[in-house]
Order: sequence, then C-alpha cells, then structure tokens
Amino acid sequence: MQTRQLRVMGQLREVPEGMTFEQLAKEYEDQFQGAILTARQGNRLQELKYQIYFDNDITFLDLTDEEGMRVYRRGISFVMVKAVRELLGEDSLVVIEHSLHKCLYCEVRNPEMTVDEDFLAKLRKKMQEIIQRDLPITKHTLRKSAAIAIAKKQGMRDKAELFRYRRASNINMYEMDGFYDYFYGYMPPSTGCLRLFDLMRYEAGFLIRFPDPENPTKLLPFHNPEKVSAVFMEQMRWCRLMGVDNVAELNQLIVDGKFGELIRINEALHEKKIAEIADQIYQKIDTVKMVLIAGPSSSGKTSFANRLCIQLRVLGVKPHQISLDDYFLERDKTPLDENGKKDFESIRALDLELLNHDLNHMIAGEEVELPYYNFVSGKREYHGRKIRLQAGEILVLEGIHGLNDLLTEQVDAAYKFRVYISAMTQLNIDDHNRISTSDSRLIRRMVRDNQFRGRDASVTINSWNEVTEGEAENIFPFQENADAIFNSATIYELSVLKAFAEPLLFRIPTDDPAYVTAKRLIKFLGYFLAAPEREIPNHSLIKEFIGGSCFKV
Repeated sequence: MQTRQLRVMGQLREVPEGMTFEQLAKEYEDQFQGAILTARQGNRLQELKYQIYFDNDITFLDLTDEEGMRVYRRGISFVMVKAVRELLGEDSLVVIEHSLHKCLYCEVRNPEMTVDEDFLAKLRKKMQEIIQRDLPITKHTLRKSAAIAIAKKQGMRDKAELFRYRRASNINMYEMDGFYDYFYGYMPPSTGCLRLFDLMRYEAGFLIRFPDPENPTKLLPFHNPEKVSAVFMEQMRWCRLMGVDNVAELNQLIVDGKFGELIRINEALHEKKIAEIADQIYQKIDTVKMVLIAGPSSSGKTSFANRLCIQLRVLGVKPHQISLDDYFLERDKTPLDENGKKDFESIRALDLELLNHDLNHMIAGEEVELPYYNFVSGKREYHGRKIRLQAGEILVLEGIHGLNDLLTEQVDAAYKFRVYISAMTQLNIDDHNRISTSDSRLIRRMVRDNQFRGRDASVTINSWNEVTEGEAENIFPFQENADAIFNSATIYELSVLKAFAEPLLFRIPTDDPAYVTAKRLIKFLGYFLAAPEREIPNHSLIKEFIGGSCFKV
C-alpha cells in the first residue's frame, strides 16, 4: 500500500493512500475533549468523510474551535428538523429564525400547534433517539433539477426557490435516513457525535442550547438578553411586513423590479425607529444631559449618531457630538494586553479621569475645551473647540464602551441615556440556514476598509477574531444596560454589498489564512442576486460602508 508523509497535529507520519479524514481522526480522539467534527488541511476545511488527497498539514477540530462549533450546530439543526417531521408529519414546518446568546431560536409554523413543555419533551427524546442511532450523514451531489424536485417533494418550497437562483449546475444536499436537507456549510459524519444539547421554551417557539466551547462537557450557561430578543422579534415583524423572510424572496423582489420600494420601506422603518428613540430622550430632557451610543464594529454607530442628532434638532434639542476616541491616553501610556501588545480596545486605554472631569463640568454649565487625539503622533491636542452646555442642549457620545458604567462612573446616572446599536440580521438564507450577524458585519467592514482605508480583505478577515474577542469582552456584556436598542441591519444590504465584496474575496490566495473564511463568504454571497445602489438615499447607514454618505463618517 502506498503512503504519503504528512504532518498531522504537528507531527510527521505516514498516511496510507485512500484513507479518509474520519479514519485518521480515530487515532487522535484521545487528544480532544469531545468528538472531532472537521479537519483543516492547509487553508481549507475538509469534511471527515473525504479521502486525503493533498500533502498539506492536517489539524483536526472539535467544538472548541469556531469552525468545529459551526459543524456541530448544523448537525444538531439537521437532527432537530428531522425529529420535528417524525413527530408532526412530513408537511410540518419548523423555522430556525436567529441566534440568541449563542442559542438558536426556532418556531414551528403550525396554527394548531403550541410549543409547550410536553412537546419539547417529546422533541428532545426523539432527537436523542436519532443521535443514539448514530445515523450517517451523507452528502449527495445532485443536478439542480433533481435537488429542486427533492425539495418540492419534501415540502421545502423555500429551498426549491433558493436553488432556482443558483448558478451552479450541481447542488450538494445532505441525507439522514432517507430525509434530505440543504445546509450552508459542512456537516459531521454521523449523528453519534452530537451528544450534548438541550431545548428550552422561549417566546412563541424554543431555543436549542449548545455546549460551552470552553467546557465542552457542559451546556453554555444561558442569560436571557430580553431587550436584544425584543429587537429580533421586531425585525421578524418587519420582514413579514415587507414580504421578505429569506434570500429567495429577496431575489424574486429584485427580479420583479421592486427593489427600490424595499429600500424606501426599510429606510422609513429605520427613520421611524430613530425618531422614536429621539422622542424617548426628549421626554427626559429636563434630566438627561448626555446620550451614550455603543455597538460592535461596523454596526453603523457614526451614521446613527448623525441621524439621531437630526431628529433631536427637529424636537428643538441642540446636540453636541463628542467622540470617545479623542479621550485616548497618549500612546506611550496605553495599557498592554496579555501578549504585551498595546490594547486599544480596553476601556483603560481611555483617560477616564479627564473624560469624567469634562463631562461633569459641562453638565454643571461650565465651559470646557475638548481634546483632539492625533492618531499620527499618538498625542492629545487642543484646537480651541469649547462647549458650554445650555438649556435644551445635550451631549452625544459615541464609542464602544458607552454602555459600560465604568466609563462614566463619576457622572450621575440620571443624566445618562444609553443606546445600543448593532446589525442584527433577521433575513435568512432559507428556513434552516440563518445569516450570521457577525458575517454581515464582517462583509460591511471588509468593504469599508477597502473603500476608505486601502486595506485588502485578507487584512480585515485575519484581524476579525481579535475584533470579535474585544466585542465579547467590552460590548456584549453591557448591551442589556441600554435604554434603547437600534438594529441597523437592512434587509436589502447584502444584495448591494455583494458587488463590492466578491472581487475582494476572490483576490485572496489559497495559501492565505483568510482563505477559509473567504471561500465560505463567496459561497454565501452566491445565494444573492446583485442589486444596484442607486436608490439608496445618501443618509442611509449603508452609505457609511459603500461610500456616498452625506455625513462625515
């Protein structure tokens, strides 16, 4: 038997010709806390059932790795969908709506069906039976016409419509014990490796809970983000109002020449929501002296702040915008992270003493000269910008730490109104494949970085993990502190961003670490028909990313 020499999990070894990743993985199971779910060979992900053809290094991944967790979540989703069909019949419809605190929120679309504890107990038991049977999950490459026929036969009209817009002549569908479904991304080899999950009643449906990546033998603790959940539910209503729940319906609307109408409705809903937030602030104008705006990267904070200021002016309130970036410590005083690098994401990178001093003096009606941070020199400067807060005036501060009490701990809480902004995508690919909010923001940032900062997409992608880790530490824990939440996602944006993003992604070479993500995003954007930007108004948050905004962003 012929062999090839490969580096597997950091060590050289001989691998027989024709061996699958799954067969090889069995020799390394004792190195992992949970089941091995996928493999990375070079800069490509490989399903475990694939044969090993290339000579690149191989690393196996379990659910402690982000890519492994994606595979695990897809596998559990597949099991859940099959279990619902076995319980309620083949014409039953279960929809995976969105992610909430790293759980998946699902609804059963049956007017005669109520999701209660009795139903969840039966569903949980059925899923456990499927997992215990260790059913193979098999990929089938089908002609597009055959895939559409299977989707229609199984009552999955959403997938049949989605496949219509695929340019590829073949489509991969996964099969489990005679049931076929389509999933965006790779799957585990069988159900037996999906041992840990739970179901929990929530709103009109239920949540699927998953293992904790840091402790794979335990479920991730759940802390109910009530305010964020309410925004997702509102966005679901917006999608239904506009008649666009998934990508196929968005594509059909473009084909029918109604894209401009969708933009106008979506932008009107945004404007209405911003006006409502301005009204909430105005109702407290006798006590509130500052608005603190915070949100993760590429959520559109700057455009939102400008639009909120306009709405405040309509109400007779004069806003003074202040950037928290101008309160950075001088660069030589920036704190270091655990790796010895300057940590500009830390709240301690800001001069909190000076910020609180200035805010309290402005609130007291005293004149304050604001600093300006020179990012070239890393020094604080003063250019003569002075503010004395008068009656009917308010401070508007924007920055990632706005919801953290430590930022303004010396300022009386009665003076503050906090706004959390994020792009919480509700549009889904189809009933069983959701669009990741993180991926949507990454595409936004990738386009903006290239348009205005001259960065290649690989630079943005390769630094994205650091960005999201900073958000997990500095932003998400404080989102429920908000007095108001604004969802900056638009239903139409990925159809517009597609034309900007795809060329950037195709430029990334296969030997770049960013290639794994680039390949996944290229496939993802392939579901969308491209749409022109000409009907997007220049005050739209999306203009912050593609250019043409009327605001200084």
